[in-house]
Amino acid sequence: GHKLTVVEADGHYVEPFVVQNLFIYSGETYSVLVKADQDPTTNYWITSNIVSRPAPNTPPGQGVLVYYPNHPRRSPLTIPPAAPVWNDSRPRMAQSQAIKARRGYIHTPPAVSDRVIVFLNTQNELNGRRRWSVNNVSFTHPLTPYLIALKHNLTHAFDQNPPPDGYDFLHYDIYERHPNANTTSSNGIYRLNFNSIVDVILQNANTMNPKNSETHPWHLHGHDFWVLGYGEGKFDMFNDPNKYNLVNPIMKNTVPVHPLGWTALRFKADNPGAWSFHCHIESHLFMGMGVVFAEGIEKVGKLPSSIMGCGQTKGL
Repeated sequence: GHKLTVVEADGHYVEPFVVQNLFIYSGETYSVLVKADQDPTTNYWITSNIVSRPAPNTPPGQGVLVYYPNHPRRSPLTIPPAAPVWNDSRPRMAQSQAIKARRGYIHTPPAVSDRVIVFLNTQNELNGRRRWSVNNVSFTHPLTPYLIALKHNLTHAFDQNPPPDGYDFLHYDIYERHPNANTTSSNGIYRLNFNSIVDVILQNANTMNPKNSETHPWHLHGHDFWVLGYGEGKFDMFNDPNKYNLVNPIMKNTVPVHPLGWTALRFKADNPGAWSFHCHIESHLFMGMGVVFAEGIEKVGKLPSSIMGCGQTKGL
């Protein structure tokens, strides 16, 4: 019976909007205002449900909103509210598209980018094991930390070949289980020019299960980014950029890519270091859905000896 007024996301003010259900993805944060304007003689259920998974497999989390001086253990008069349909992604897409930056707190993005990278999110197999991949590369962590390897030019610590900036856009069918499920693995990284403007397009596809696609919340370390837009289906590199919101896009550090959809974001590579960009579902990262961006390494100061000791850093 209560409404939620959303006012902030990932540390940035958003234009307030009112919802009954707020979709939150792993790694995201929101601030909401709740007005206690219902019957004060009773308490009220708060329910947290899982979407993207069948409801019987994951029971809801429940709490109670207590109107003082009611006893905290006084049961609400109603049953817990019904959950959104677990496999209906339309309202989730609608919420994502509706969030705009708060007037007076808008950070206008650069009008154009210097580089565009398209990440195709797929499910694959590697040596008979189920993996996740980006542009058919399943990410693996090296034994030597990237920042140390880059700063000390340890070229044998990880693959020096950069991963691909895109995929076979013309021929890959995102709606079907790909006939070749095999993937490759790499710990190579994306090297970005310092202070360059980078666009990233997250493209979702069908998993190894027929007629199935999952939500992936992508999280970027070291930066906030502008969310330029969302869409259904395959990203059209010729027409969809014309629909970007360059007026009042929100800034975030975590953003979902919806089933069989795409998400576009833009950031400035102005933070010296090596930064992870990955699906915030921990098992998906462990299974290969992630990349690393490196920028301005020459601007990083002397590294402390206390961080040495892993991989090829033992002698440093």
